[in-house]
Amino acid sequence: MSKSFVNKVLVGGALAAGAAVWAIAPRTFSDKRRNYVPSIPDAWYAHRGLHDAGSGLTAQYANESGEYVALARRMAMKAGYGSPSVAGAIAPENSLAAFAAACEAGYGIELDLQMTADGEIVVVHDGDLMRVAGDPRRVADLTYDELTRIPLFPTDAPGAAVAAPLSGSLEKPPLVTTPDSAPDGYFQHVPLFTDVLKVVAGRVPLIVEYKFDDNSKWGPRGVELMEKGDALLQAYSGAYVIESFNPAAVNWYKENRPEVCRGQLSWWPQGEEKPSDPGALAKEYAAGALIFDWISRPDFVAYDWHGGNSPQVRLARFMGAVPVSWTVRSRDELAQCDDWFDHHIFEAFVPDEQ
Repeated sequence: MSKSFVNKVLVGGALAAGAAVWAIAPRTFSDKRRNYVPSIPDAWYAHRGLHDAGSGLTAQYANESGEYVALARRMAMKAGYGSPSVAGAIAPENSLAAFAAACEAGYGIELDLQMTADGEIVVVHDGDLMRVAGDPRRVADLTYDELTRIPLFPTDAPGAAVAAPLSGSLEKPPLVTTPDSAPDGYFQHVPLFTDVLKVVAGRVPLIVEYKFDDNSKWGPRGVELMEKGDALLQAYSGAYVIESFNPAAVNWYKENRPEVCRGQLSWWPQGEEKPSDPGALAKEYAAGALIFDWISRPDFVAYDWHGGNSPQVRLARFMGAVPVSWTVRSRDELAQCDDWFDHHIFEAFVPDEQ
């Protein structure tokens, strides 16, 4: 092997390493100081609110989730939602009751923004309502008025992870339609972001996620979501930070609201959620390696808790990005990742006071 070849390899390696460092680098300290950027408030962040039905409440976490569900129900009732006579869920994920429950318990809140067919900004995670309401229709195809007549987890017992399918929802094509009127009795529905902000009223900090069907695409509807969501946050006096898997959304804040603390969501593709399409999988791996951070220059990196010890997260932390875990669902998972993260988004268990 020639000395010239070895030198070329060394130079190439150094250039590649330098490019990786440049790509992953977060916002600079001088930029933060110039824009008076606040840090992430020190709190436990309840994933989609403190909820008694929805995300994370699977059999895998049953040993600890009972205590969590009971706390969510107690805190929701303390806040004036539901009553002991309500047999079903009273504080499903991303509902006003779940957010009120988190506030009563003193937890920060992580929540998700999307836009309805009539341009309203609502708080809901999935692109459709199948998992949370048994209704396969998409949020983007429904008006907010329709959403007020579709109960979340309408027939499910507390602790349910997935709503029972509505009649006609499994047909091809689905036969579900919106009821002419809201059902009788107590229920929760997908809320307006404005109403969520009124309920929280600055009592606890928020992590606000902007949701997109495809995080590699950007268009007029995405810009509209950003502009409307930000307008509501500008009128809000409580503490908040923003995040998104879509680097263009985080970049929107970089370009338009540099004074807001912003975060890049990411994960290392694994398990059943890993895309099967090779092109999509390559994009996910690139995003998981944080090489798109040059677009957004985030203040924090919100990463799947399994990846806290990964080289890219450790490098981002070394360069000044604050690491935030998602979503920790047991004390065992917390013990595995706590050393690698400064803040945690949690659900399905009640964190011990630290």
